[in-house]
Amino acid sequence: MSERRSRWLEWAREIQALAETGLHYANNSFERSRAERLREIAAEIVATHSLMSQEEVQVAFSAQPGYITPKVDVRGAVFREQEILLVREVMDAGWTLPGGWADVGESPHTAVEREVLEEAGLSVKATRLVGVYDANRIETALPLYHAYKLVFLCEPLSDELSTSSETSEVGFFPFDDLPHPLSAHRTLPRHIVDAVASYRDPNRATGFD
Repeated sequence: MSERRSRWLEWAREIQALAETGLHYANNSFERSRAERLREIAAEIVATHSLMSQEEVQVAFSAQPGYITPKVDVRGAVFREQEILLVREVMDAGWTLPGGWADVGESPHTAVEREVLEEAGLSVKATRLVGVYDANRIETALPLYHAYKLVFLCEPLSDELSTSSETSEVGFFPFDDLPHPLSAHRTLPRHIVDAVASYRDPNRATGFD
């Protein structure tokens, strides 16, 4: 783990996960009160070091009741000859493979096909899994939630592109001339490099952390 990244959010996330698990398995009011206090401490840590209020953090944390597990982020790698599809996020103005959180009840391939359509206006078919990545492996600040990132090769089924409420620009870019900066919480250079390698080699094995 990079020494440049503060570990306060990592600790807060772990405390919050322990708290929610404790609440899930609490057998009496004493155990429950201790777990609730741990959740409050985690929220206090995040609020102290971020722009979120303690109440906002607690609302975000309460959206993950029960035994805490990583969320699932899906990304679609769509190619057109020697170019790859990228979208520019409104939230941080960074470029990324189109994608987002998988919804409950969706299969992974359905989730990534939906996300590409929503963010880039392009109908696609997921054809192969490029890799499964730990979203903690980032040199900058951690996101609030721990997540696993699934990157899929996707075959385009249409030609038209369009932006959405979440994306300000959409386009295909040459492998050796990609726009910057990347939206680091969403897509790292490694994800694009692996996607290009899988696109070029149909026999390439799925990568994983």
